[in-house]
Amino acid sequence: MPLVVVAWCAWTALAVPALLLVAVLDLVRPRKPWARCRAVAAIGVLLTCEVLGLVAALGLWAHHLIHRDRARFVAANAGLQRWWTGAIFAGARRLYGLRIEPAGLEAGDAGAFLLLVRHCSVLDTVLAAVFVANPRRRVLRYVLKRELLWDPCLDVVGNRLANVFVARAPARRDADLAAITALAADMPADQGLLIYPEGSRATPRKRARAIEQLAASGPAALVARARAMQHVMPPRPGGVLAVMAARPDLDVVVMGHTGLEGATRLADLWRGSLVGATIRVSLRRYPAAAIPTAPDERLQWLFDRWVELDGWVGEVAA
Repeated sequence: MPLVVVAWCAWTALAVPALLLVAVLDLVRPRKPWARCRAVAAIGVLLTCEVLGLVAALGLWAHHLIHRDRARFVAANAGLQRWWTGAIFAGARRLYGLRIEPAGLEAGDAGAFLLLVRHCSVLDTVLAAVFVANPRRRVLRYVLKRELLWDPCLDVVGNRLANVFVARAPARRDADLAAITALAADMPADQGLLIYPEGSRATPRKRARAIEQLAASGPAALVARARAMQHVMPPRPGGVLAVMAARPDLDVVVMGHTGLEGATRLADLWRGSLVGATIRVSLRRYPAAAIPTAPDERLQWLFDRWVELDGWVGEVAA
């Protein structure tokens, strides 16, 4: 938290000279139009959202100390999460001139569901909030990697809400799966549970490692299907299958998206990879009654969906 506050103060003090300097760089050594200026401004947007989010979280905590109303406290933090995710995405959309083409958003309208999201960028962690949760004022329960707790707002507000931050270490696997199962077990009908089945942002190196890990223990047929995927990584089934076993009544919604592939690292924003990008988002819902009940068949079903997603990404990107 102190680091974020200090960084925000430094950015505020140095923003004008920094923007002038990078504007000269953009003119002398152009990449995408004003790419470096946009990157400096994007850092300011992110830091401002962090600081304002922490101030608001402190205010909610102080209010809760006085009034001791747990339900209102949770609802207020969910509202803060909606503002934070929406502000970050709105800032990126305006700074980079992003064009949005959504399809099938009605799949997130009714009932509890398991939401499976493609993961390929540092920015797609807010897409589900922006397109599924926020417009409907719904709460999503997130399964996220523990490294994201370095983000102060995610740490503070994320731990006030019903979320799980997994270690993804072999020694923690059973504990992580138990926490995910508990998260799903008591989820009410007006919420959804979100998992990124790939487990990490898709890159060629990570994809090769994921296939090697699957080949070490997975069925040969699934390994062959994973090798055929061109745009996504093979899903890690543990968390998804645990939720399906705990809540066989849940529909499954698969969220695909394209346009953010060029922003796998913060350095990509400096190069202007997102300038003028078209973000396409597609949701497809599968009713619980159509999902197999046997574990092996569920695993095959999950890979079927990821093969479909890989084909959709390739078709849209072509």
